[in-house]
Amino acid sequence: MPKFSTDKLRNVILISHSGAGKTILSEAMLHTAGVTTRLGSVEEGTTISDFEPEEGRRHGSVQTSVITCPWRNNKINLLDTPGYADFRGEVISAIQVADAAIIVVACPSGIEVGTSQMWKMANEKDLPRLVYISKMDRENADFDRVMDSITERFGRQCVPIQLPIGAESDFSGIVNLLDSAAEAPGDMADMVVAARERLLEAVAEADDELANKYLEGEDISQSELISGLKQGISAGLIVPVMIGATTAQMGTSDVLDAIVDFLPSPEDVGPVLAMSEDGETSLPPKNDGPLAALVFKTAADPFVGKLSYFRVYSGNFASDSQLIDANSTEAERIGQVFVMNGKEQEAVTDLATGDIGATPKLNSVLTGHTLCTKENQMTLGGPEFSLPLYQMAVFPKSQADVDKMTSSLARIVEEDPSLSVTREPNTLEVLIGGLGDTHVEIAIEKMKRKFGSEMVLEFPKVPYKETVAGTAKVEYRHKKQSGGHGQYGHVKLEIEPLERGAGFEFAQTVVGGSVPREYIPSVEKGVAKAMEDGAIAGYPIVDVKATLFDGSFHTVDSSGICFEIAGSHALVLGVQKANPVLLEPVMRIQVTLPDEFAGDIIGDLNAKRGRIQGMMPQGDGETLVEAEVPQAELLRYATDLRSMTQGQGTFTMEFDHYEQVPGHLVEGVIQESKEREISRA
Repeated sequence: MPKFSTDKLRNVILISHSGAGKTILSEAMLHTAGVTTRLGSVEEGTTISDFEPEEGRRHGSVQTSVITCPWRNNKINLLDTPGYADFRGEVISAIQVADAAIIVVACPSGIEVGTSQMWKMANEKDLPRLVYISKMDRENADFDRVMDSITERFGRQCVPIQLPIGAESDFSGIVNLLDSAAEAPGDMADMVVAARERLLEAVAEADDELANKYLEGEDISQSELISGLKQGISAGLIVPVMIGATTAQMGTSDVLDAIVDFLPSPEDVGPVLAMSEDGETSLPPKNDGPLAALVFKTAADPFVGKLSYFRVYSGNFASDSQLIDANSTEAERIGQVFVMNGKEQEAVTDLATGDIGATPKLNSVLTGHTLCTKENQMTLGGPEFSLPLYQMAVFPKSQADVDKMTSSLARIVEEDPSLSVTREPNTLEVLIGGLGDTHVEIAIEKMKRKFGSEMVLEFPKVPYKETVAGTAKVEYRHKKQSGGHGQYGHVKLEIEPLERGAGFEFAQTVVGGSVPREYIPSVEKGVAKAMEDGAIAGYPIVDVKATLFDGSFHTVDSSGICFEIAGSHALVLGVQKANPVLLEPVMRIQVTLPDEFAGDIIGDLNAKRGRIQGMMPQGDGETLVEAEVPQAELLRYATDLRSMTQGQGTFTMEFDHYEQVPGHLVEGVIQESKEREISRA
């Protein structure tokens, strides 16, 4: 592939609700541009974008694919992203390096939850964009209905530059409103005139010079219209709306033309900010400037190993060179440089400023890191991922997987930073976190396929704790005689509660040497060990004071281990007799959701034993609900909330405090704990 100059590059992200038609649009673009000889199928798993086996089985994207599409002596880098909410992290990383967006709307279904969310993300990045209405030839395709909803939801800056000829199975062509000489059926004449007038009005509002001509009734030429349209799109004042039937190859070349004609190149976008030792600096997109490239995606390739995807923001990125990972300050050798087309890799000697490529086998580099030269070290702002709120406990499937588990989990998080891996200190479980159940399940599938590590998932063990509400005095005598030296240790303990959060306290009031001083530390050790293991359900015991007040010993058979055993058993007996109770973690949760779902969400939180702390309007039709809810009730909340709010609700959660488990639930918790231990034995 030839090298393209910065002004001939377009970096465009395809975003939409799941199933709207992003992938088949990218497939049609490649076919129209002559990159492929046939149109792939999402259903058959034959598209360039969806090359991972997990995508073939799901018939949908689970990762961002980079596709290279030449058109009219320009190079279009298409970033085809997943639409499903579980894989939103892929969108976050890809939108970081895009200069423009195409928002795909399926005509039969219209504006969906994901459409609004993608629009919001494009707004946050101030991305110039166009809307592409797909599937115009499908049943229930109604252009006027969808156009009205687009205008209502996103504003009057959304202006059609095309009109459909016919609808559904009768969809037979497209009227180009930019061409005053474009032909249209006679019954569409009034519609074309009205739509073209609206377009002229929008362009005039975005350009003062054209505004004067428009108000004075002067003709606006086609070249002026196109120039004004490009200016309005770049300024965010106009969002052109286009149409097509992708599988029928109708409208695809128009979209390619629009990308080249109307969407900005990296040169048009201008400088980005970088941080160096001298502070913040403006980095213009110049090929002869200091090299700075942002790694926005990491993949575990089965053939070349770790593959780092990057965008060049300044300078020339060449193969066979020495660079610095500015985030770790580690030196990195750049071997090959690839241009990507799905899974296909084409080696190139170098890439100009603004281009997107990939390079293998970098050691320290992670997603969000900056590659630069030793002489000009700087960092670019990387993507910021949402906190994973859906967690599952993960275990090796067999003994053979034990050694692979740690490295496999580290590598999958390296590939997908929107995942997390933590160790719960109270339960000692390894937890994998993601944006939803599908996200985590796909990660497990990938680890099996890529790293040969099989793992199983379980809902995490809630970190309950045990304590006492009363006092008790107990004794335990550890005595064994089997010939020779025997074993003897005898202790008397008093168990009493402490204030919540006080932890554990050991004391001794032994008099007369009933328990020799050298054995008292062993008693404390045994008591502390029993505190960790629990007395009623296997959870740690907290907020308890244990006092050794008496006991006895044998001059020959007593030893430290005997008193340690006696102390451990005495503590368990004491807790069991001192009115034991279970404590559960209570989380503070903040739920942001559309106003119309507030009543349902509050009802659900109440049903989950939650206590509503407040409701606050957030504007734009959203409400913030704050509540305290037991953690045990929130294990599936990421999935529950998505279902109840049609995917529009979000939440944050943090630990707040422990409180007593209601009596009618205690037996269930104990039984579940026993069953879990049996299953893992």
